[in-house]
Amino acid sequence: MSAIATTTLHVPQPQLAAMRLVGTACVAFGVFLSGFVIDEPAPYELWLTLLIGVWFILGLRISRSTAPLLALFLTFNVGGMLSMTQMRDLTSSEMDAPIYIAVSTFLALSSVFFAAIVEDNANRPPLIFKTLTVAAIITSILGIIGYFHALPGFEIFTRYDRAMGAFQDPNVFGPYLAAPALYLMHGILIGDLKKAPLKTVGLAILAFGIFLSFSRAAWALFAFAAAMLIFIMLLKHRSNAFRLRILIMSLTAVILMVTVLVIALQFHQVSDLFSQRTQLVQDYDGGHLGRFERHRIGFTMSMEKPLGIGPLVFATMFNEDEHNIWLKTLTTYGWLGFFCWVTMICWTIYIGFRCLLKERPWQPYVMIAWIVILGHVGIGNVIDTDHWRHLYMLIGIVWGCWALEQRHQHRLARGEIVT
Repeated sequence: MSAIATTTLHVPQPQLAAMRLVGTACVAFGVFLSGFVIDEPAPYELWLTLLIGVWFILGLRISRSTAPLLALFLTFNVGGMLSMTQMRDLTSSEMDAPIYIAVSTFLALSSVFFAAIVEDNANRPPLIFKTLTVAAIITSILGIIGYFHALPGFEIFTRYDRAMGAFQDPNVFGPYLAAPALYLMHGILIGDLKKAPLKTVGLAILAFGIFLSFSRAAWALFAFAAAMLIFIMLLKHRSNAFRLRILIMSLTAVILMVTVLVIALQFHQVSDLFSQRTQLVQDYDGGHLGRFERHRIGFTMSMEKPLGIGPLVFATMFNEDEHNIWLKTLTTYGWLGFFCWVTMICWTIYIGFRCLLKERPWQPYVMIAWIVILGHVGIGNVIDTDHWRHLYMLIGIVWGCWALEQRHQHRLARGEIVT
């Protein structure tokens, strides 16, 4: 019996079903808002804060399977609070440390919330991904229109001549589109062929949005995630007919993407920025006090500061953020936070891997989330991801699916279900 149902047994069944339907719709709306973060606090934060409170008041519980995620995230943010004690000024307008840690704590709770609602109802992952895909397509279209100045006023959806959709940064916009793109790709590969054309159009919009973000991290993430998805599906589906289908569709996708790329490069605005962004090392990467030099200095400094140096302090010292999630956790959350983040990431990858190939209703969703998280671990070496809302959502989905798997195994052991 679900967590909410156990606390509302006195409610008539029709009313209970209606409450659960409204609750699920509210979750879907929150997921939809994740694609529109132009200002902070964004509607996503405000809505989800209310939603988290209401759901837990109504009885949503943290199970034994998801409790480690809550413990790790809370300890991670304790590290951030301890890091603030190393700062000379907590009230400076340039260093809103309490607000930064408050956002970190909210995101941590949002991840635990998604884990809990997935565990509460195994039918929620499909709804989450469908809603996420709709939001991603809309925000991608906004970025594409803004990039080509197709409509007046839509330039607000670009920055530095790069598409950013309804986000504040192209480097967050691009990676946000990766999970929905993978969801559509998965549907094309194994879904109903009658729906494939519509999904292909959606995938093309997302892929073009990723391209126009001109985020090297997003490009690498999308390429890695697509290759991993095909590889894992080839392991899972071993029939020759399925492998032929994947081969044909993959070749078709490559041809279409190359065609779109060639057409896009006919625009000087696109070709000039593309040639600039495809350079492996930019001036701000390898120059004096560039990204990699700051990494070296920052890691050395962190060895002398076990409690960290405080949120946002690094940027005031070097005029740039850390742009490395491992360094970011050391400087902003101290050694304690670094240990918790690494443990959480490793644990998430491990439990996701355990669920990866098992024939379950939630298997496609944990697979997509796991692949994208693994890709984020890679791009985290050159960018900060500790405040990326979609990453926390995906982590919560993996933990929620793990909790579903644990419950499934317990029911098997008790003989309640037969394989």
